[in-house]
Amino acid sequence: MFKTSSSARHHETFYVKKKFPSQSVRAHRSIREGGFFNLRVLGSVLACTAAVGLALTALAYEPAASVPARLATSIVVNTTRQDLAATPEAATLSNLSARSFVQTGDNLMIGGFIVQGPGTKRVIIRAIGPELSQYGVPNAMADPTLELHDGTGALIGRNDNWQTTIIGGIITHDQVQDIQNSGHAPADARESAIIGDLSPGNYTAIVRGVNETTGIALVEVYDIGTDTTSILSNISTRSFVQNGDNVMIGGFIVQGTGTKRVIIRAIGPELSQYGVPTPLADPTLELHDGTGALIGFNNDWQHTVIGGIITHDQVQDIINSGHAPSDALESAIIADLPTGNYTAIVRAVNIEVGAALVEVYDLSGSQ
Repeated sequence: MFKTSSSARHHETFYVKKKFPSQSVRAHRSIREGGFFNLRVLGSVLACTAAVGLALTALAYEPAASVPARLATSIVVNTTRQDLAATPEAATLSNLSARSFVQTGDNLMIGGFIVQGPGTKRVIIRAIGPELSQYGVPNAMADPTLELHDGTGALIGRNDNWQTTIIGGIITHDQVQDIQNSGHAPADARESAIIGDLSPGNYTAIVRGVNETTGIALVEVYDIGTDTTSILSNISTRSFVQNGDNVMIGGFIVQGTGTKRVIIRAIGPELSQYGVPTPLADPTLELHDGTGALIGFNNDWQHTVIGGIITHDQVQDIINSGHAPSDALESAIIADLPTGNYTAIVRAVNIEVGAALVEVYDLSGSQ
């Protein structure tokens, strides 16, 4: 059931008082092509433009509410049946990050992500070091460099100091102004950044220190595009995990409406079969919410640790996900996460050190 205010090209508001039984409403009232209207769906307000002539049933009259427009769902107009449908925007993963101690050789920091969908995704990728010291992080990397590789392993972009663009690959013009306009310009001139319009596929960002220097660094991927048909998904970071401040910390954001079902993994022993030296023998996994509270923990995925968001044994769910770790000493958590910021921390049992991989897989499409 809905009701509408006035007609014509001026903004008018249609109020949905309860959920659509079939996500549609029979249409009889008209808005001309190019006309503007608002839609309030269970408290969320949208500003919309009729791309084609649109018909709506006027069950009651009420003046348009004076509220800020916020795009909370998408509108689908069926011109044959003249229906109005409201579909919630699915929750997505966005704004990915990982912090760890970056060494040399095989122990660089390697961040992976996937662009999924029909179109390109505009992102900014950053390698942060000096800025971390102002947050009390010891041994921050003084001068991090950044490489971007595609799914074939080819180098498609690189940067050393974001205020100096290096042309090549996907970088075809000076990016300094674009980086500033993005709102994500690094705070220190020695930090690195790349903006890319990326086609669907797998990508890898590699952070290393200038002249083989070492230190704690942060690699980040921010979604700065307006296209919502393509998304970031299935993120991972590999680095050398130590103790104290030198554990591996992965961050991600769930945005949109509803919850996002994910599996988070901490991988160590499996890396040896891929030629990675000194893999972490027994990684543990913590999941924290945006307040810093611990909401999930695991040490050895075949043994569920009940607590926080983990309310039942997860072993069978992990197997059914198709992403069960190959080694019993590796860790995993399945979670249905509402909108917000999350942090996954990988540590070693006792005082071990070694290379590990933290991963977040989107399970929403497979559940």
